[in-house]
This record gives sequence, C-alpha cells and structure tokens, in this order.
Amino acid sequence: MSVGVTNRNRGKTVGATILPIANQKGGVGKTTTALSLGAALVRLKKKVLVVDLDPHANASIHMAFFPEKLKYTVLDLFLSKGPEPDIWDRIIYPDKGSGFDFVPSHIRLSELEVDLKDKPGKGLILRKALEAVSSEYDYILLDCPPHVGIILVNALVAGDLLIIPIQTDFLALHGVRLIFDTIRTLSKALGRPIRFRALATMYDQRASACRRVLDILTKKMPDRLFKSVISMDTKFREASAQGQVIFDIDPKCSGAKQYLQLAKEIIAHENS
Repeated sequence: MSVGVTNRNRGKTVGATILPIANQKGGVGKTTTALSLGAALVRLKKKVLVVDLDPHANASIHMAFFPEKLKYTVLDLFLSKGPEPDIWDRIIYPDKGSGFDFVPSHIRLSELEVDLKDKPGKGLILRKALEAVSSEYDYILLDCPPHVGIILVNALVAGDLLIIPIQTDFLALHGVRLIFDTIRTLSKALGRPIRFRALATMYDQRASACRRVLDILTKKMPDRLFKSVISMDTKFREASAQGQVIFDIDPKCSGAKQYLQLAKEIIAHENS
C-alpha cells in the first residue's frame, strides 16, 4: 500500500515507497541503515527523503542537524493543529551532500504520548501528512525510535515495507520477539498484515556466534530475510564522526557495497 497522490505536473498518480526502519532493541544498526540505505538508493538514481523519528536524534546529529539549533523539525508535523500545506517546506532540509533530503528529529518527540493523548486519529498523522510529499520522492525512509509508542505506530501504519535490522548476536536475536509482537498486534488492529523483512547487521564472518545466528535467521525466516548482509566496518564510525555517510568516506569498502546491494534488492523486490 503506497501512499499515492496525484502529481499535477505529470497528470498521473504516483507515490513513494515508504520504508520504516525499526527494532525495539537499540544498537542494531537502525540509524546506520536509514542513512546508508538512503545514500545507496540515491546512487541508483532514486529521489530519497530520510525522516528522523527518534527523540534521541542520532540520525540528525550524524548529519550535523542539531535539533536545539533548528527552528523547525518533524515535531511540528505532529503538533500541527490542522492541514498546513506548506509545513513540509519548513521541515525538509534539502540535500547537504548526502544526496537525500532530510527531516530532523526533536527531543520533545518523547512527550507526544501526552501531547496527543486526546487527539482523534493520532495514529494516522504521519500517513496523512506524507500524502503531500509522496509524489516528490521514490523512497521515504523512517528512522524509528526503539520502543512502542505513538511514533512507531504512526510509522508502521504509514509504511509499505518494514525493515528490521537484526544484529547477528544471540542477545539481539532474543529481543526480536518484541518487534514481532508489535507487528502482530498492529496487524490485527489494522485488519491487514504489516509487510516486513529482516536485515542481518554487524556480521563478523570470523565469529562462529555470528555465523550461527545468521544460520538461525536464514532457517527461521527464509522468505523474510534480505539476502544482503551488513558486515562490521570501521568506515561507519569514521563517517559518523565526520557527519557524512559511508559512501563519502569510502564507496568501495565492504559496508558501502553491501548497502548498495541492499538498495538493489529492495528495488527489485518492489518491481517484482
């Protein structure tokens, strides 16, 4: 279910593919996936928007958008009192060299449960808002917070395909059941299944534990696991320290090549 709108310039209905990236365990490569995948899709000639929905604002800080210094953030979208056609013009920050447009987060997103307590249709805010910009992009990536709440619900309701980064570690594997419980609960509430695929991250071929976890994932969800596997790569840290994406640091490193392969896999999946 893509959120489609009519593009008046082209006279036909088009819509971005919306990819929430979520896991209820932190430190699994969620933000790295949002930024690196976004940059990879750009290199495949796709128009991309990345939205930081995590109150911790890791993606925003990574890209040198410091919420306390910004007048407008994604918080404004959720707190809007009514239809504001130009709100995206205020909260979208155009490409700063990464290749994709960006919507920064704000720490006050953590207070939305209270702010939206009595708001009707609060789970549909993001889905409805995205209709205004869907025709401008091929892909919209949503970096989600690592806990169940109104923000994650909004992202899953708006999404076309949920990407679940899973660190190839036994502790991380046990924590995956939390996001699957959320998917089942929300699927029942929506009356439709939430489409998802898992992504193995932080993989170390030399570690037998990593190899065992990857084998378990492959056997447990053969049709729900991306073939692409993201390895450990120090270039990710270098990119973060410099406010860049991995392709800016070393486009030929293993991490960059793997996210490019993931982008190709997603495009092929959507076109199949």
